[in-house]
Amino acid sequence: MYDWHGMFLDLGKLLLAAFLGGLIGFERESSGQAAGFRTNLTVAIGSCLIMLLSLHMEELFRQLNANSVVRLDPGRIASYAIAGMGFLGAGAIIKGKGSVRGLTTAAGLWVVTGIGLSIGAGYIIPTLFTAFIILVALYWVHPIKKLSNRRIFSILTIKCKGMKEPLDQIKKIFSEYPAFRIRYINYNREISLQTVTYRMRVDSREEKGREQIVERLSEMNGVEEIKWEESDVP
Repeated sequence: MYDWHGMFLDLGKLLLAAFLGGLIGFERESSGQAAGFRTNLTVAIGSCLIMLLSLHMEELFRQLNANSVVRLDPGRIASYAIAGMGFLGAGAIIKGKGSVRGLTTAAGLWVVTGIGLSIGAGYIIPTLFTAFIILVALYWVHPIKKLSNRRIFSILTIKCKGMKEPLDQIKKIFSEYPAFRIRYINYNREISLQTVTYRMRVDSREEKGREQIVERLSEMNGVEEIKWEESDVP
């Protein structure tokens, strides 16, 4: 006779896994990440199904005794699901010139896999508590993160027309904004075109004030081009 109670219990686990994965994915979606609502929901319900399959395989061969050549480990399929999630997580990580982005999304996919597996195994209460902590961290820890006073590194390129070198004037403008520091300066002069180009590594505790600096630099005589871009972290 078919176990309808067990079937509805498994369907409830799948729905719960999809719900929790969707909640985490919704936050990633609102943050502009590619791996958002649908991805996290799919990973959660898929990993839950894998865990249910692992447990069901053990039930299929439960009648075998110790003399059987069949050996089953209900946790083996689940362990490969966690290991395989590394490939999907790696695809969510993007390395830019000055930062690595997507680490939180990759970690979220990994833990969503764990959530699905745990719900599939019937480990409900600790899984709900874990999902609650993750959701709190994703939605409400941003103000605390801002207190870390993390430095931002960038490259500022200034191209000037004429043979006059305005470096002292550039340094004077930066001295008015103590949150920004010039770490080093590269200098290039094209004699035939009569242009001078400065390429500077700048670090700051915040991005506020960048537009004012660009505005002040653009008021200098002979400035043709100003470019501010991300920089590798030294």
